[in-house]
Amino acid sequence: MNFLRGVMGGPSAGPQPSGADTIQKLCDRVASSTLLDDRRDAVRALKSLSKKYRLEVGIQAMEHLIHVLQTDRSDSEIIGYALDTLYNVISNDLEEEEQDDSEEENSAKQVDDLGSQFTEIFIKQQENVTLLLTLVEEFDFHVRWPGVKLLTSLLKQQGPQVQQIILVSPMGVSRLMDLLADSREVIRNDGVLLLQQLTKSNAAIQKIVAFENAFERLLDIITEEGNSDGGIVVEDCLLLLQNLLKNNNSNQNFFKEGSYIQRMKPWFEVGDDNCGWSAQKVTNLHLMLQLVRVLVSPTNPPGATSSCQKAMFHCGLLQQLCTILMATGVPADILTETINTVSEVIRGCQTNQDYFASVNAPSNPPRPAIVVLLMSMVNERQPFVLRCAVLYCFQCFLYKNQKGQGEIVSTLLPSTIDATGNSVSAGQLLCGGLFSTDSLSNWCAAVALAHALQENATLKEQLLRVQLATSIGNPPVSLLQQCTNILSQGDKIDRRGSKVQTRVGLLMLLCTWLSNCSIAVTHFLHNPANVPFLTGQIAENLGEEEQLVQGLCALLLGISIYYNDNSLENYRKEKLKQLIEKRIGRENFIEKLGFISKHELYSRAAQKPQPSFSSPDHMMFDHEFTKLVKELEGVISKAIYKSSEEDKKEEEVKKTLEQHDNIVTHYKKVIREQDQELEELKQRINTLTSQNEQLQATVTQQVSQIQQHKDQYNLLKVQLGKDTQHHNSHSDTFQMNGIQTEEVSKLKEELEEWKNKHELLQGQLREKDSVIEKLNSSQLEMGTTEQSSQMSRSGGLEHNSELQKELEMLRSQIQLQAAEISKLQMENQKLQNATTDPVLGDSGATAATSSELEARLEQEIKELKSEVKALSEEKESLKQHLDSSSSTVAILQDEKSKLQREVAESKKEQDDLLVLLADQDQKISALKIKLKDLGVPVEDEDDIESGDQGDEDEDGDEEEQD
Repeated sequence: MNFLRGVMGGPSAGPQPSGADTIQKLCDRVASSTLLDDRRDAVRALKSLSKKYRLEVGIQAMEHLIHVLQTDRSDSEIIGYALDTLYNVISNDLEEEEQDDSEEENSAKQVDDLGSQFTEIFIKQQENVTLLLTLVEEFDFHVRWPGVKLLTSLLKQQGPQVQQIILVSPMGVSRLMDLLADSREVIRNDGVLLLQQLTKSNAAIQKIVAFENAFERLLDIITEEGNSDGGIVVEDCLLLLQNLLKNNNSNQNFFKEGSYIQRMKPWFEVGDDNCGWSAQKVTNLHLMLQLVRVLVSPTNPPGATSSCQKAMFHCGLLQQLCTILMATGVPADILTETINTVSEVIRGCQTNQDYFASVNAPSNPPRPAIVVLLMSMVNERQPFVLRCAVLYCFQCFLYKNQKGQGEIVSTLLPSTIDATGNSVSAGQLLCGGLFSTDSLSNWCAAVALAHALQENATLKEQLLRVQLATSIGNPPVSLLQQCTNILSQGDKIDRRGSKVQTRVGLLMLLCTWLSNCSIAVTHFLHNPANVPFLTGQIAENLGEEEQLVQGLCALLLGISIYYNDNSLENYRKEKLKQLIEKRIGRENFIEKLGFISKHELYSRAAQKPQPSFSSPDHMMFDHEFTKLVKELEGVISKAIYKSSEEDKKEEEVKKTLEQHDNIVTHYKKVIREQDQELEELKQRINTLTSQNEQLQATVTQQVSQIQQHKDQYNLLKVQLGKDTQHHNSHSDTFQMNGIQTEEVSKLKEELEEWKNKHELLQGQLREKDSVIEKLNSSQLEMGTTEQSSQMSRSGGLEHNSELQKELEMLRSQIQLQAAEISKLQMENQKLQNATTDPVLGDSGATAATSSELEARLEQEIKELKSEVKALSEEKESLKQHLDSSSSTVAILQDEKSKLQREVAESKKEQDDLLVLLADQDQKISALKIKLKDLGVPVEDEDDIESGDQGDEDEDGDEEEQD
């Protein structure tokens, strides 16, 4: 510690050491000190000096600091100091911040070189980067955060080299992905910056990061931070998402398949009050729009772009963008970028284009969004970038959209023009822009109208019908004629902007209009002033600006030759070629034609579809027009050098090809009709097949029903046979009526028990009666004295009274038992009657109809089998078989209903019999009770059975005695 006090500026009598000497002493201290505290203090001192003495610390201390990282990993504090020191040495950010205040006058290039050199020294040993990845895994804040910043700085200085080291390191990228899950926002946010540098221009790392669930985590962070209202963290996440998705088809497909496009919709939910947007919100929304454009960029594979466009429509993202497009108070740059984004979302997608055509602006009366945008395009007071964006939107709306092209052109045709003038159509706006005094409006309107005719010969012919009223009293002229008039009078009209720009726009429109349309070429050549004007322009030696016009005039004249059908005698192909040979020269004509493709602005326009120009003066060529030039330049050059004989041969070949095309078209039509018929037949086959399957199921169901009826019939037949043979068998009867044999046996056992008890009580009653009779007889025979007689009489009377009481008690018990026995007998009788009577009552009728029912069932089974066989052989007789099967079902239903009615009648008769039997049993039991009360002996069935049993027992005893 005393050493550090001397180094850090303590009082000293001698001269002060220089910074280099101090750094050297600190490095020696780090290398030689055995105490961890001393090494820690030395590293902390190096950290404080590393900002001012960056070069010296980097040269002398880097090796020692790396050694500390390797050996002192147990102490997080010294590791943190070492990482901070290395970051100060390698990073250029600190140097750039202090560059204005620093006394040293180092240029920015030297600063960058210094950081790159130190980075190269550090990554020379790949183990150093691997060690740094290991330290980044530490959870300690003082280790992890400096490690993240140091690794980010290394990637900034030597990105490709560090990326390669991390890529080959085991789980290198996965370790860094864990930073996004850190709960400490500082580390998480710096982790996003680290991944930005890591994923730059490296598709392999981009794929690994994407498949490590980066999309989910980044979208969660954006949502947590408030979407477009969030801070700079949202901006960093959006930049990282752009790195992962831009020019990476695999990640784009993964993003779409993971349903992450749906999560982008809330980003663009803006309120009604759009005033006072913060600069950060504008930046965030700008990046969000760019991210959408990355997914639907025209440079992506068509299939991937189309799937993303469809997903954006289905999730409502396109609708949300159109809402921003028509909202008020949106900043100009956001509105411009939104227009560009909507353009690419609808480009080439018919569904999205149809939806965009249906969008109306919130005005009174409502106007289509296309009309409102075109009004901005032809308005010279609007910003240049906004007008370019509207033009791009209109081009994307018409790209591969013949329906939209027809709707635009139809607004120019006489039959659809609104005579009242209450509403402005798209066609009227384009014509107004085409003939205005603003050259930029002329160019934009001409290019927009050219896109309405792109690859659509029908509309090119229809546009020839458009008539324009130039002035009062003069007859109307065609649109084609008016374009050529303006072209020939271009120098005489006072315009704002470049006159060349207007002429270039009109020439591009005319070239697009006449290409591949012989009728339009004939109309163009029919004006005798057009060909001399073109030849005069081509033959002149003009300045560099006019060379572009000469080249386009040569292209237009070449199109008039190549697509000429020789219908005008004075302007046949051969005569036009002779005219070029005399007035211009073939070589000169080809040279002038080559001016187009050699122009610098042509090369820029050919790169991408979006019109992006640094200034209005550079707006000369359209992307689709460059494709047309590339296609026609070669064929026109060949056509100029062809002789008349070659032209004739070519015409013959064309005619042959046309005939062939007609034949092919005819056969295509026939094939198309046959395909339609085939589809109809397939549908009919499918319908008949389904009907057949339904009928088969119906027949199967009917067969199963018939089988069930047959089984029921067999069962009834067996039951009837059993009933006729064993109608007295209680067990069979019970089983036929569904009563369990166990219950019957239990009832029988209880009945036997009551019978036994009754017999026992009867025997006791007879014994008592015999005793009473003996006592009465003994009382009558005795002739003793009066006293003895009285005593015996009183004793006998007392004994007799006791016996009478016992007798009454026994009689009451017997009556109760008899009642229970009669009740059980009634239940038993009911069960017997329930089974025997209906069967006996209906046996005659059932037996009479059994043979008839069996015959009918067999006959119906045969008919159904024949119907099933007929169904499988002939489909045309399905309805007939269905009727027959339906009639069969009706017959079976009738039979079933008859059987049900008979069963119901038998049940009713059974119930009536049970009621009668119950009444008879009650009457019999009542009569028996009356007879008993009158003293008449009544023998029950049970008594008779017991008597019979007693006689049998007596006979058995006599036999034994014998």
